[in-house]
Amino acid sequence: MIFTNPTKTLLASLFCLCFSIVPLAQAEESDITRSHGYHPFGDLKYPADFQHFDYVNPNAPKGGSITLFGNGTFDSLNPYILKGISPSDTPGIQMYGVTEIADSLLMGNQPHNPLGDEAGAAYGLIADWIEYPEDRSWCIFHLRDQARFHDGEPIRADDVVFSFEILNSKGHPEYSLRLSDVKSVEALDAQTVKFTFTEGRRDLPLVVGAIPILPKHYWQSHDFERTTLEAPVSSGPYRISHIQGGKQVTFERVKDYWAKDLPVNRGRYNFDNVIFEFFRDADVGFEAFKSGGYDLHYTYSSKRWATGFDFAALRDGRVNKAEIPHQIPRPVQAFFLNSRRPPFNDAKVRQAVSLLFDFEWSNRNLFADAYTRTVSWFPNSPYSATVPASDDEKALLASFNSQLPSDYFSASITPPVNDGSGQIRNRMREALTLLKESGWQLKDNKLVDKKGTALKFTVLNYHNPGIYRILAPWFRNLERLGIEAEYREVDPAAYKEKLDNFEYDAVMFVLPIRDYPGPELKDYFLSSSSGVSGSRNLAGIDDPIVDFLVKRALAANNEAAYTLALHALDRRLRYQHYGVLNYHIRHHRIAWWDKFDRPEEPIPFGFGLDTWWTKK
Repeated sequence: MIFTNPTKTLLASLFCLCFSIVPLAQAEESDITRSHGYHPFGDLKYPADFQHFDYVNPNAPKGGSITLFGNGTFDSLNPYILKGISPSDTPGIQMYGVTEIADSLLMGNQPHNPLGDEAGAAYGLIADWIEYPEDRSWCIFHLRDQARFHDGEPIRADDVVFSFEILNSKGHPEYSLRLSDVKSVEALDAQTVKFTFTEGRRDLPLVVGAIPILPKHYWQSHDFERTTLEAPVSSGPYRISHIQGGKQVTFERVKDYWAKDLPVNRGRYNFDNVIFEFFRDADVGFEAFKSGGYDLHYTYSSKRWATGFDFAALRDGRVNKAEIPHQIPRPVQAFFLNSRRPPFNDAKVRQAVSLLFDFEWSNRNLFADAYTRTVSWFPNSPYSATVPASDDEKALLASFNSQLPSDYFSASITPPVNDGSGQIRNRMREALTLLKESGWQLKDNKLVDKKGTALKFTVLNYHNPGIYRILAPWFRNLERLGIEAEYREVDPAAYKEKLDNFEYDAVMFVLPIRDYPGPELKDYFLSSSSGVSGSRNLAGIDDPIVDFLVKRALAANNEAAYTLALHALDRRLRYQHYGVLNYHIRHHRIAWWDKFDRPEEPIPFGFGLDTWWTKK
């Protein structure tokens, strides 16, 4: 069976990077490698005969349940299409590691299934080995004989081909973006599948290794494009066992899960049931946590962390509270400015409104000095352009010299540091100068263009009572300069629809960034994604220099070239002011009822709830 991809014009793919793989066995041809996993730019930490990951307790007992917070609501159990809101679509939920119920060929490089102690690596799950040539023009996966769906049917190469075809043609647009560089898929036999690529890039084997593998026999008799509250047949460690219309969903551990004894899963997925209680209001949810309504609270609010935990259960030890350090590159939280339409189709307007965000005042008065200002699109990672451009970076962009302003490499791209007093007259003057250069003028204390149209914009968000206190100081500064800024709150379904179709002036959002950024580079930044409904190119970036740098990063043959391209990309994104970058922290802030145990050492590259277990 062969399937040829009809969407070659779309760009994006999963998990970039250059890979040097430890061979499990060598094929007859010297340039072909067979391996039990992938690792970017180096050797795999774990050998082919490893028994379990170092950060788990391989003897962790199974049983019990844990109840977690869900933000918003859901109206579908099909996470693979654009329509509807599935539990996986709700904010922050994927880090718990149970909402994606389909296994993939490889594990370790997905948001829901990361490796905790090895950045960027992936190991065989459904596949027990992967084979590929030096030029990465194709790859072959061999499927484990014991791989099974929850109904007992074997997972075979035809299911892999089917999954590729249906996700690419009928799935969420993110899949066609990721899979656009796959030329064909062929089932060589029942347990062997070959992917051939349109170009030989080193990231592409992981693109296909990460997609969910769906049961052909189930979906051939069900409408894949329909939202549904019927739990589909799948293959992972959990299945959906119960739902309560938009308010609760229970994931039940599959006792006879086919992969429960594989080294990649030993010591993981220990709870018999993981239950999500959904709250439209985060404050109401937190009150429920304090009274035992759910078991673990992951705190995003510094105010709540500093002042909200003085309650009886914490004082008497029934609730634990901890800041757990990690080394995870931080997501990009920002007010993304939609450059597809006025007023943010003008880079000087974008820069002006950015200057008026006074982080230092907010950090002191709202956040108890808990945060670090985000100054890069790759925060807490080695890819931030925090130093002046090197000669190599300048040489990389030499072909664009005629398009670059004379101050491109010398201009300050780091947000200014204020004194925290709230007095930012210098920033106001800088912003007003930029706006006047773009044709705006003050009239009756309002900024207007030559036609008398006021400079105004709206920030869109779903219901979240804590957001406006973050926006209010920024809005006050904007108002002082004569800019009208408003906040609009909509229900989760309307929010998702507007986000998918880019119907906003500005939106506050959080974009995950992996240890080794890959597919997200295309989805977030590439020009071809700016018009694709459902993409996360929230700022509408349409820039040939950005396109060039994304492609250079994805095509890099060594880590130095990869890092150089990302430094240059970060500098370009910051110079163009596509978003007002916010802030971040470098630890997890969690509180939990004292019912659970967990490994003693913090997990560097994950949250690690999949390694916890119920106390006996």
